[in-house]
Amino acid sequence: MEMVVPPSNEKQPRLRLVSATTTTFKSEGPVARVRAARERFGYLMARPLTPYYLILGSALLLVVLGLVMVFSASQSVVVDFGLPMTFFFRKQLIALLLGGAIAVVLTRAPIRVLRTAVYPLLFGVVAALVLVTIPGIGVRINGNRNWISLGFFQIQPSEFAKLALLLWAADLLARKQRTHMLNQWKHLLVPLVPGTVVLMMLIMLGGDMGTTMVLVAMLFGLLWMVGAPLRLFAATLGIAVVACTALIITVPHRLGRLACVGVTRPDPNLDCFQALHGLYALAAGGPFGSGLGAGVEKWGQLPEAHTDFIFAATGEELGLVGTLSVLALFAALGYAGIRVALSTTDPFVRYAAGAATTWIMAQAVVNLGSALGLLPIAGVPLPLFSYGGSAMLSAMCAIGLLLCFARSTPAAKAALAARPRRWRKGANSRFGSVLDRVVPGRKTTARKAPGSSRRER
Repeated sequence: MEMVVPPSNEKQPRLRLVSATTTTFKSEGPVARVRAARERFGYLMARPLTPYYLILGSALLLVVLGLVMVFSASQSVVVDFGLPMTFFFRKQLIALLLGGAIAVVLTRAPIRVLRTAVYPLLFGVVAALVLVTIPGIGVRINGNRNWISLGFFQIQPSEFAKLALLLWAADLLARKQRTHMLNQWKHLLVPLVPGTVVLMMLIMLGGDMGTTMVLVAMLFGLLWMVGAPLRLFAATLGIAVVACTALIITVPHRLGRLACVGVTRPDPNLDCFQALHGLYALAAGGPFGSGLGAGVEKWGQLPEAHTDFIFAATGEELGLVGTLSVLALFAALGYAGIRVALSTTDPFVRYAAGAATTWIMAQAVVNLGSALGLLPIAGVPLPLFSYGGSAMLSAMCAIGLLLCFARSTPAAKAALAARPRRWRKGANSRFGSVLDRVVPGRKTTARKAPGSSRRER
């Protein structure tokens, strides 16, 4: 049935509504086509499973583009050390495949299973952070003792401290909300704040202030979501600012990094060499970049081009278009995470999704701010993009949790229950079963009619 919308006295274009459910319009003018596109976009964004696909799609695009840039930006390092050309690429790919497998498992994990794993994970991370501080066990790299060598692989426990804080804080706040204890400020802060401070102190023993700042951002994100009073929030923020200031001014190299914020000219002592050449790389890229592999700054001018400053290397080789694409993907990921946190009725899912989104976005802001010269160089990788096995594993765990939470919202559950299974049994059953673990789907419960050989649709 077609409905014709008559033109008004202002001679607006005629719109013929074809389907109210898909908001498809047949129009006679450009204004109507723009309106139809806007309606269609609004309909797609309002669908219950849109956050799921935004998280999945943006994460996949980030890790694929990150792999390409890790291969390109690491060429100067492999030449200097005489390593195979694909050395860093292969290690990053292995970490990605392992993290992807963990993310698939987390995507299908029930919420109650995640909550039962909170304290084993927390105690394991604390034990690993303690082991890092023991000489002979902890490995020192670039002045920081943050790694434990396992022979063929080095693990950074501070990366998994973010995952442990995420799950522990969400479980703690959800249980206190169920018993109506969050109205009292002491139950709001204890043991959340002391527990977070313990994690931060263990991380700071290794000198990793960048990860500590990400934990601070997660803590304040949780306090904001739980509805902490403004006075309590401001007091906690003031204490954090004083503590961070003390940590910066008491260590000379941190104070030197703070002095490099906004630098645009070389100094005689070359203290801001890395920050300055990060800006040079971004400026040399222009609108479309010099092309993959054609960057110049990574060849001895830009330190850590495949890790902390991979965004600057991306700007040189892919230009403004490439950097804006990376920013757009992170924006889509952050939007989807906020949608998940707002659309759920489970307090644990709300706090965990909000903390995971805060983690990824805060770490991205710190890394991007360092590359752009707007923030001090903190030494944190760009999530899902920079080289780093432990960082990739922990970030993929966060993505798996967000996908799990996106599937668990009431609207998403209703949408999944109404969808039949898309994959045929037979030759494609194994392939379909793998895809069903990643793409939302459901086996139909409809019974086959007696005597019918056709599959129910």
